[in-house]
Amino acid sequence: MLSYRHSFHAGNHADVLKHTVQSLIIEALKEKEKPFLYLDTHAGAGRYLLSGEHAERTGEYLEGIARIWQREDQPAELAAYMSAIKHFNRNETLRYYPGSPLIARQLLREEDKLHLTELHPSDFPLLRSEFQKDDRARVLRDDGYQQLKAQLPPLSRRGLILMDPPYELKTDYQDVVKGIQEGYKRFATGTYALWYPVVMRQQIKKMLRDLEATGIRRILQIELGVRPDSDQRGMTASGMIVINPPWKLEQQMKNVLPWLLETLVPSGTGHQLVKWVVPE
Repeated sequence: MLSYRHSFHAGNHADVLKHTVQSLIIEALKEKEKPFLYLDTHAGAGRYLLSGEHAERTGEYLEGIARIWQREDQPAELAAYMSAIKHFNRNETLRYYPGSPLIARQLLREEDKLHLTELHPSDFPLLRSEFQKDDRARVLRDDGYQQLKAQLPPLSRRGLILMDPPYELKTDYQDVVKGIQEGYKRFATGTYALWYPVVMRQQIKKMLRDLEATGIRRILQIELGVRPDSDQRGMTASGMIVINPPWKLEQQMKNVLPWLLETLVPSGTGHQLVKWVVPE
């Protein structure tokens, strides 16, 4: 199945959480001079037009990035993420939302590398065109999980692996755990950042148990909910599982999540979470 298109959901509350975490990890990796690899297993189209048919149909960005991008009381932890958003929206009008590949491109240094994979037949050409003039980037139409075997470990022995599958199939929840295991066997010191949606809480609980069973240490869970868990259709929350997080990330997210919760969920129906699934 390749029906999922992120263009319907670009800039929503889940993107805000995911890209906040992504940008903080990238900024931490940049604190050392040695270059690193950014590997995106499910990269999407790269750039999303918020006035386009898909985004307009759902309007999800109006309850996400649109609520925060021009706020003057933004926490310092959002600085890098907001710099990327504003790079693509220069005239005070929110026209585009950059996906994770473009946020990475904006934040990475000249010596760092990007490896991006996307299988969707409509999104792949868009992604490829975004990066055709960037010598740091390699863009493939391929299975992102296979790249965890083919590209790891990177020559630099430093890297961020972002995994953001569509979760179209129930097996995706098992496949991401297997993918992390494969990558970790080859590159145990890398930082792995896995995004997940909360549609059925039991799926997330099982995924976390499966991750614990791998024996991998240093697994941090970060979650932002907009509604209480429900048996009804639809995503009520989303989160990031980060393996080998930078040492500052736990406190940074504890600093920024209360502000995000208050700003994105003014109804007070949401929740926030930062906890170790598996400590050191």
